Amino acid sequence: MVDSHPIAPALRADIQARLSAIETEHGVRVLYACESGSRGWGFASPDSDYDVRFIYVHSLPWYLQVSAQRDVIGVPISDELDINGWELRKALGLLKKGNATLIEWLDSPVVYRAETDFLHAMREAARQTHQAERSFHHYVHMARKNYREYLRGDTVRLKKYLYVLRPLLATLWIEQGRGAAPMRFQDLVDAIVTDPALREAIAQLLAIKRAALESEYGQPLPIINAFIDDELTRLESVLPPLPRDTDFSILDRLLLDTVLQPEARRTPEC
Repeated sequence: MVDSHPIAPALRADIQARLSAIETEHGVRVLYACESGSRGWGFASPDSDYDVRFIYVHSLPWYLQVSAQRDVIGVPISDELDINGWELRKALGLLKKGNATLIEWLDSPVVYRAETDFLHAMREAARQTHQAERSFHHYVHMARKNYREYLRGDTVRLKKYLYVLRPLLATLWIEQGRGAAPMRFQDLVDAIVTDPALREAIAQLLAIKRAALESEYGQPLPIINAFIDDELTRLESVLPPLPRDTDFSILDRLLLDTVLQPEARRTPEC
Protein backbone atom coordinates (compact mmCIF):
# COMPACT_ATOMS: atom_id res chain seq x y z
CA MET A 1 0.00 0.00 0.00
CA VAL A 2 1.51 3.34 -1.06
CA ASP A 3 0.86 6.48 0.99
CA SER A 4 0.08 9.74 -0.80
CA HIS A 5 1.86 11.43 2.10
CA PRO A 6 4.48 9.08 3.57
CA ILE A 7 4.68 9.21 7.33
CA ALA A 8 8.15 9.73 8.77
CA PRO A 9 9.42 6.55 10.51
CA ALA A 10 9.91 8.33 13.84
CA LEU A 11 6.38 9.73 13.78
CA ARG A 12 4.95 6.36 12.77
CA ALA A 13 6.76 4.75 15.70
CA ASP A 14 5.38 7.42 18.03
CA ILE A 15 1.83 6.74 16.80
CA GLN A 16 2.34 3.00 17.28
CA ALA A 17 3.56 3.59 20.82
CA ARG A 18 0.54 5.76 21.60
CA LEU A 19 -1.83 3.12 20.26
CA SER A 20 -0.14 0.50 22.42
CA ALA A 21 -0.44 2.79 25.44
CA ILE A 22 -4.16 3.19 24.74
CA GLU A 23 -4.54 -0.60 24.67
CA THR A 24 -2.82 -0.92 28.04
CA GLU A 25 -4.58 1.98 29.73
CA HIS A 26 -8.10 1.08 28.57
CA GLY A 27 -7.81 -2.70 28.36
CA VAL A 28 -8.78 -2.82 24.70
CA ARG A 29 -7.48 -4.23 21.43
CA VAL A 30 -6.93 -1.85 18.52
CA LEU A 31 -8.26 -3.62 15.44
CA TYR A 32 -7.55 -0.94 12.88
CA ALA A 33 -5.91 2.48 12.87
CA CYS A 34 -5.54 4.82 9.93
CA GLU A 35 -5.04 8.41 8.85
CA SER A 36 -8.17 10.44 8.21
CA GLY A 37 -8.57 13.99 6.97
CA SER A 38 -6.31 15.71 4.46
CA ARG A 39 -3.44 13.23 4.71
CA GLY A 40 -5.80 10.38 3.92
CA TRP A 41 -7.50 12.36 1.15
CA GLY A 42 -4.11 13.16 -0.41
CA PHE A 43 -3.86 16.94 -0.15
CA ALA A 44 -2.14 17.72 3.15
CA SER A 45 -0.29 20.98 3.69
CA PRO A 46 3.14 20.99 5.32
CA ASP A 47 1.54 22.03 8.64
CA SER A 48 -1.49 19.72 8.50
CA ASP A 49 -2.29 17.78 11.65
CA TYR A 50 -2.13 13.99 11.78
CA ASP A 51 -5.68 12.72 12.27
CA VAL A 52 -5.33 9.16 13.59
CA ARG A 53 -8.61 7.26 13.79
CA PHE A 54 -9.04 3.74 15.13
CA ILE A 55 -11.55 0.99 15.87
CA TYR A 56 -11.11 -1.05 19.02
CA VAL A 57 -12.73 -3.95 20.86
CA HIS A 58 -13.05 -4.87 24.53
CA SER A 59 -12.89 -8.34 26.01
CA LEU A 60 -16.16 -10.27 26.39
CA PRO A 61 -17.10 -9.16 29.97
CA TRP A 62 -17.40 -5.53 28.82
CA TYR A 63 -20.26 -6.54 26.52
CA LEU A 64 -22.12 -8.39 29.29
CA GLN A 65 -22.73 -5.42 31.60
CA VAL A 66 -26.20 -4.04 32.24
CA SER A 67 -25.21 -0.39 32.17
CA ALA A 68 -24.03 1.28 28.98
CA GLN A 69 -20.31 2.02 28.94
CA ARG A 70 -18.25 4.72 27.23
CA ASP A 71 -17.71 3.74 23.60
CA VAL A 72 -15.14 6.28 22.40
CA ILE A 73 -11.52 6.92 23.33
CA GLY A 74 -10.04 10.34 22.77
CA VAL A 75 -6.50 11.54 23.40
CA PRO A 76 -5.81 15.26 23.97
CA ILE A 77 -4.32 16.83 20.84
CA SER A 78 -0.56 17.27 21.14
CA ASP A 79 2.37 17.69 18.77
CA GLU A 80 0.01 17.90 15.77
CA LEU A 81 -1.43 14.50 16.67
CA ASP A 82 -5.21 14.08 16.94
CA ILE A 83 -5.97 10.48 18.00
CA ASN A 84 -9.53 9.23 18.48
CA GLY A 85 -11.22 5.84 18.32
CA TRP A 86 -14.62 4.17 18.24
CA GLU A 87 -15.54 0.95 20.01
CA LEU A 88 -16.47 -1.82 17.58
CA ARG A 89 -20.19 -2.05 18.43
CA LYS A 90 -20.49 1.72 18.05
CA ALA A 91 -18.65 1.57 14.71
CA LEU A 92 -20.89 -1.20 13.41
CA GLY A 93 -23.97 0.71 14.56
CA LEU A 94 -22.81 3.73 12.60
CA LEU A 95 -22.13 1.53 9.59
CA LYS A 96 -25.73 0.31 9.83
CA LYS A 97 -26.83 3.95 9.68
CA GLY A 98 -24.77 4.51 6.53
CA ASN A 99 -22.01 6.58 8.13
CA ALA A 100 -19.83 7.78 5.23
CA THR A 101 -16.93 8.83 7.46
CA LEU A 102 -16.41 5.28 8.72
CA ILE A 103 -16.50 3.96 5.15
CA GLU A 104 -13.75 6.46 4.30
CA TRP A 105 -11.58 5.22 7.17
CA LEU A 106 -11.71 1.70 5.77
CA ASP A 107 -10.30 2.96 2.46
CA SER A 108 -7.52 5.11 3.89
CA PRO A 109 -4.19 4.85 2.05
CA VAL A 110 -2.33 5.45 5.34
CA VAL A 111 -2.78 2.49 7.68
CA TYR A 112 -0.97 2.39 11.01
CA ARG A 113 -2.31 -0.91 12.31
CA ALA A 114 -4.74 -3.57 11.11
CA GLU A 115 -5.74 -7.10 11.97
CA THR A 116 -5.85 -8.66 8.53
CA ASP A 117 -8.96 -10.81 8.85
CA PHE A 118 -10.88 -8.10 10.67
CA LEU A 119 -10.12 -5.45 8.07
CA HIS A 120 -11.14 -7.77 5.25
CA ALA A 121 -14.40 -8.63 7.03
CA MET A 122 -15.12 -4.99 7.89
CA ARG A 123 -14.60 -3.86 4.31
CA GLU A 124 -16.86 -6.64 3.06
CA ALA A 125 -19.53 -5.69 5.59
CA ALA A 126 -19.31 -2.07 4.46
CA ARG A 127 -19.68 -3.15 0.84
CA GLN A 128 -22.70 -5.34 1.52
CA THR A 129 -24.50 -2.79 3.68
CA HIS A 130 -23.62 0.37 1.75
CA GLN A 131 -26.58 2.73 1.59
CA ALA A 132 -25.96 4.90 -1.43
CA GLU A 133 -28.85 7.25 -0.72
CA ARG A 134 -27.44 8.16 2.71
CA SER A 135 -23.95 8.75 1.36
CA PHE A 136 -25.44 10.88 -1.43
CA HIS A 137 -27.24 13.09 1.09
CA HIS A 138 -24.16 13.31 3.32
CA TYR A 139 -21.81 14.42 0.56
CA VAL A 140 -24.09 16.82 -1.29
CA HIS A 141 -25.06 18.51 2.00
CA MET A 142 -21.38 18.88 2.91
CA ALA A 143 -20.50 20.32 -0.50
CA ARG A 144 -23.33 22.89 -0.36
CA LYS A 145 -22.57 23.89 3.23
CA ASN A 146 -18.84 24.34 2.64
CA TYR A 147 -19.38 26.25 -0.60
CA ARG A 148 -21.84 28.60 1.06
CA GLU A 149 -19.63 29.21 4.09
CA TYR A 150 -16.14 29.35 2.61
CA LEU A 151 -16.05 30.25 -1.09
CA ARG A 152 -18.22 33.35 -1.39
CA GLY A 153 -15.68 36.09 -0.59
CA ASP A 154 -13.36 38.20 -2.70
CA THR A 155 -10.52 36.11 -1.30
CA VAL A 156 -10.83 32.52 -0.09
CA ARG A 157 -8.83 29.98 1.85
CA LEU A 158 -7.54 27.76 -0.91
CA LYS A 159 -7.87 24.58 1.16
CA LYS A 160 -11.62 25.14 1.28
CA TYR A 161 -11.91 24.50 -2.46
CA LEU A 162 -10.88 20.93 -1.76
CA TYR A 163 -13.39 20.68 1.08
CA VAL A 164 -16.08 21.47 -1.49
CA LEU A 165 -14.69 19.58 -4.46
CA ARG A 166 -14.14 16.32 -2.62
CA PRO A 167 -17.71 15.85 -1.34
CA LEU A 168 -19.10 17.15 -4.64
CA LEU A 169 -17.11 14.60 -6.65
CA ALA A 170 -18.11 11.90 -4.15
CA THR A 171 -21.75 12.82 -4.76
CA LEU A 172 -21.25 12.49 -8.52
CA TRP A 173 -19.47 9.15 -8.00
CA ILE A 174 -22.50 7.82 -6.13
CA GLU A 175 -24.92 9.36 -8.64
CA GLN A 176 -23.15 7.39 -11.37
CA GLY A 177 -23.69 4.13 -9.49
CA ARG A 178 -20.03 3.46 -8.75
CA GLY A 179 -20.59 2.24 -5.17
CA ALA A 180 -18.99 3.75 -2.07
CA ALA A 181 -16.85 6.79 -2.82
CA PRO A 182 -13.09 6.24 -2.41
CA MET A 183 -11.18 8.22 0.18
CA ARG A 184 -8.42 9.42 -2.15
CA PHE A 185 -9.28 12.71 -3.81
CA GLN A 186 -7.22 11.91 -6.91
CA ASP A 187 -9.24 8.73 -7.52
CA LEU A 188 -12.39 10.86 -7.63
CA VAL A 189 -10.81 13.37 -9.99
CA ASP A 190 -9.52 10.67 -12.34
CA ALA A 191 -12.93 9.01 -12.58
CA ILE A 192 -15.26 12.01 -12.63
CA VAL A 193 -13.49 15.04 -14.12
CA THR A 194 -13.17 14.82 -17.90
CA ASP A 195 -12.71 18.48 -18.92
CA PRO A 196 -8.95 19.11 -19.50
CA ALA A 197 -9.10 22.73 -18.31
CA LEU A 198 -10.83 21.76 -15.08
CA ARG A 199 -8.40 18.91 -14.49
CA GLU A 200 -5.49 21.31 -14.93
CA ALA A 201 -7.04 23.86 -12.57
CA ILE A 202 -7.51 21.17 -9.93
CA ALA A 203 -3.93 19.95 -10.41
CA GLN A 204 -2.63 23.49 -9.88
CA LEU A 205 -4.80 23.88 -6.79
CA LEU A 206 -3.43 20.64 -5.37
CA ALA A 207 0.15 21.77 -5.98
CA ILE A 208 -0.51 25.04 -4.15
CA LYS A 209 -2.29 23.28 -1.26
CA ARG A 210 0.51 20.77 -0.75
CA ALA A 211 3.12 23.52 -0.62
CA ALA A 212 1.21 26.22 1.27
CA LEU A 213 0.19 26.58 4.89
CA GLU A 214 -3.32 25.60 5.99
CA SER A 215 -4.29 29.28 6.31
CA GLU A 216 -3.19 30.30 2.79
CA TYR A 217 -5.60 32.71 1.06
CA GLY A 218 -5.95 33.45 -2.65
CA GLN A 219 -8.22 34.77 -5.36
CA PRO A 220 -11.31 32.77 -6.39
CA LEU A 221 -10.66 30.24 -9.17
CA PRO A 222 -13.22 30.89 -11.96
CA ILE A 223 -13.01 27.49 -13.68
CA ILE A 224 -13.52 25.59 -10.45
CA ASN A 225 -16.21 27.98 -9.25
CA ALA A 226 -18.16 27.50 -12.48
CA PHE A 227 -17.96 23.72 -12.16
CA ILE A 228 -19.16 23.80 -8.56
CA ASP A 229 -21.99 26.21 -9.34
CA ASP A 230 -23.18 24.20 -12.32
CA GLU A 231 -23.11 20.86 -10.55
CA LEU A 232 -24.72 22.03 -7.33
CA THR A 233 -27.48 23.67 -9.35
CA ARG A 234 -28.01 20.53 -11.42
CA LEU A 235 -28.07 18.32 -8.33
CA GLU A 236 -31.02 20.29 -6.94
CA SER A 237 -33.23 18.39 -9.39
CA VAL A 238 -31.46 15.01 -9.08
CA LEU A 239 -33.07 12.35 -6.92
CA PRO A 240 -30.77 10.29 -4.67
CA PRO A 241 -30.43 6.55 -5.32
CA LEU A 242 -33.38 4.49 -4.20
CA PRO A 243 -32.98 2.64 -0.88
CA ARG A 244 -32.56 -1.11 -1.21
CA ASP A 245 -33.40 -3.99 1.06
CA THR A 246 -30.32 -4.69 3.15
CA ASP A 247 -29.49 -7.65 5.36
CA PHE A 248 -27.59 -6.24 8.35
CA SER A 249 -27.01 -9.61 10.02
CA ILE A 250 -23.44 -9.56 8.71
CA LEU A 251 -22.75 -6.79 11.24
CA ASP A 252 -23.98 -8.91 14.15
CA ARG A 253 -21.82 -11.83 13.04
CA LEU A 254 -18.78 -9.58 12.71
CA LEU A 255 -19.26 -8.23 16.23
CA LEU A 256 -19.66 -11.71 17.71
CA ASP A 257 -16.72 -13.21 15.83
CA THR A 258 -14.40 -10.34 16.71
CA VAL A 259 -15.27 -10.21 20.42
CA LEU A 260 -14.91 -13.97 20.84
CA GLN A 261 -11.68 -14.48 18.93
CA PRO A 262 -8.22 -13.87 20.41
CA GLU A 263 -5.94 -11.24 18.94
CA ALA A 264 -5.40 -12.01 15.26
CA ARG A 265 -2.37 -11.41 13.13
CA ARG A 266 -1.78 -7.89 11.97
CA THR A 267 -0.79 -6.66 8.55
CA PRO A 268 2.69 -5.22 8.18
CA GLU A 269 2.78 -1.48 8.76
CA CYS A 270 1.71 0.27 5.56
